[in-house]
Amino acid sequence: MNDHPYMFGRNGAVSTAETRNRVLRNTYWLLALSMIPTVLGAWVGLATGFSLFAATSPAMSMLAFFAIAFGFMFAIQRTKDSAAGVFVLLGFTFFMGLMLSRILAFVLGFSNGPSLIMLAFGGTGVIFAAMATIATVSKRDFSGLGKWLFMGVIVLLLASVANVFLQLPALMLTVSVMAIVIFSAYIMFDVQRVVNGGETNYITATLAIYLDLYNVFVNLLALLGIFGGNRN
Repeated sequence: MNDHPYMFGRNGAVSTAETRNRVLRNTYWLLALSMIPTVLGAWVGLATGFSLFAATSPAMSMLAFFAIAFGFMFAIQRTKDSAAGVFVLLGFTFFMGLMLSRILAFVLGFSNGPSLIMLAFGGTGVIFAAMATIATVSKRDFSGLGKWLFMGVIVLLLASVANVFLQLPALMLTVSVMAIVIFSAYIMFDVQRVVNGGETNYITATLAIYLDLYNVFVNLLALLGIFGGNRN
């Protein structure tokens, strides 16, 4: 019985070393592949000026996003043991790329926007490499972090929803910093679950790590745009 509270992409059972290595290898390959539809979705979003339910209120837009995203994640869970799960996952990453286009458009409004995007991408890569290395080589068991990280995500969600109405810059900055810290730790947590055999499905493992990376990148880019953006 899996007692971990973060359901999506974080379930499985203890496996053999051979299975763990195969799952980790397939996870990294699928994670790399998932970047293609993400970039494509971001490009389509920028080219078309995509904005989810732009005519509605921010609260409705957020509800629509959560409905679509959790719908995708539910479908991934249902299809994770078949080849269809890969295509559903890639469809989800395309959707997430579309959602990424809004902050990319904001940052590209700065004269140094492209360099900020590359800096955020590089920073996310460094964080991933560092956390994945710790998860792989450390003999410490990080499974106990799960419940605390999950509580942190709940706090982030509540604060984000509250700020839709409050529009407080200080709260937005706090949420971004907390998100980078929490999801960086989640990278370490999720990679070690695969390494230790706690996750045996490479599709759901990819989903979990992809969400970690996505949140680190988005919030790092937001901070760079706020503090490092130069207007034309």
